Amino acid sequence: MGFRGGAIDLGFRVFGATGLHRLAARFTQGLGAILMFHRVRAAGASAFAPNRGLEITPEFLDALLGRLRARSFDIVDLDGAIARIRGVTSAPRPFVALTFDDGYRDTADVALPILERHGAPFTVYVTTGFAERSARLWWVEMEEAIATLDRVRLVAGGRAFDLPAATPAEKQAAFDALYWPLRAGDEAELLRASGELAAMAEIDGADLVDELCLNWTGLRKLARHPLATIGAHTLTHPMLAKHSEEFARLEMNESKAIIEREIGRPVLHLAYPVGDPGSAGSREFALAKEAGYLSAVTTRPGMVFPQHAGHLTALPRLSVNGAHQTLAALDILLSGAPFMVWNRGRKLSVA
Repeated sequence: MGFRGGAIDLGFRVFGATGLHRLAARFTQGLGAILMFHRVRAAGASAFAPNRGLEITPEFLDALLGRLRARSFDIVDLDGAIARIRGVTSAPRPFVALTFDDGYRDTADVALPILERHGAPFTVYVTTGFAERSARLWWVEMEEAIATLDRVRLVAGGRAFDLPAATPAEKQAAFDALYWPLRAGDEAELLRASGELAAMAEIDGADLVDELCLNWTGLRKLARHPLATIGAHTLTHPMLAKHSEEFARLEMNESKAIIEREIGRPVLHLAYPVGDPGSAGSREFALAKEAGYLSAVTTRPGMVFPQHAGHLTALPRLSVNGAHQTLAALDILLSGAPFMVWNRGRKLSVA
């Protein structure tokens, strides 16, 4: 577990033991929150699951939605959330908007029946390259390759790696040793290295995308659902801030145009891939507005406040992390207290 994961675990323990988040909520909860999900599927049996943080179980999604209703949160679509942020509409209760990134098959096959049962609107941010099988789930490639290999020998990012990977603990250590420095570095090198690993393990990256992601037929069907909103998640899922302005503009503009053409509806909402400050910053926020998006979401953690009305293309989200699938953790998150600490007392993180 890295420093950030340890700090998050410590924060949950402190708030859980003291209950301070409940006292702080009236000051830290703001208008509400935008929740971020990726995959919804049954818990796996493998001890090596480095991307587990991107997954929750169907049972937890069902319990989470029930908890939101029980705690009197209004579950709204993104248009409704934006209206509240702008002050066009008001309500005495906080809101939650539900968002799912990438366009996974299990969003339609597993999550949708649960969302229907709760009458919960949601948004799916679509990467067109996943729908077309032309982009790569590099983080899945890396996981699947290391799961298959007993040893990882690779030159990547200017370093030579020779890592044991026979046991789950060794595999996790190998994944961490590669993932974090490669993600922080040049994206072309990241893609090259993950592709080389996949080739070593005889894993076809295109087959992974085909297995895990909805195609256009599935996305068009989902787009017709009355609870669903379809947003954009770029063409190829790049960390936009690492690329030229021309490239970033193309990724945002063309993905919007392609999705609109495929589903026959306007696309007004965007999610920045990866979405941290190293992947999306002030330049990307301005480009999203220029492209005609009504809103754009990051992965910067935080609650939504009225002040976000001036920064609708730099909205925070709360990651529903598969490593913390408890209703107690959800209550702590929705209080907003951890993020006021994380953001050093600032309500906005928009620079």
